[in-house]
Amino acid sequence: MHTYPRILSAVVVALLFPLTGAGPVAMADTSDASAHARWSWPLTGPRAVSAPYRAPAHEYGAGHRGVDLAASVGAEVTAPADGVVAFRGTVVDRPLLTIEHPGGLVTTFEPVRSTLVAGDLVTAGQTLGVVDTGGHTPAGSLHLGVRRDGDYINPLLLFGEVPRAVLQPCCDGS
Repeated sequence: MHTYPRILSAVVVALLFPLTGAGPVAMADTSDASAHARWSWPLTGPRAVSAPYRAPAHEYGAGHRGVDLAASVGAEVTAPADGVVAFRGTVVDRPLLTIEHPGGLVTTFEPVRSTLVAGDLVTAGQTLGVVDTGGHTPAGSLHLGVRRDGDYINPLLLFGEVPRAVLQPCCDGS
């Protein structure tokens, strides 16, 4: 008889769910992400996210397929995990660096000026280059995107930065 509170709570959850960045693309990775060793933060100094990950509703939908990290132009960028440089070059108006990691993970950093070349091995903590300018990020930001087996995931999952959601009861059960 008291279904209104249950319906209301379901509607609230449905409306808030997309805001958490845990949409269909983000959910594909949560069980696997914890299986990987925690990655090293790619910048020194305080950890500040200037633009969070926003999962698109579908493969071609709008969203932010990575995170923008606060950094100064010229700040050193380090490898979050071991890998192999897959690409270094300029795409449209920004310098990019892409690294392939074990487990089907691929990271892209932009804008990053680097002297590394495709095929170079990198180890966690190794200097990759420096934050540059260009692209969608404002000067003084580093965009970090991560794909697992071709699908974008929230990079913060790999740094242990995303707290686990805990659902609380909303009704008296009547």
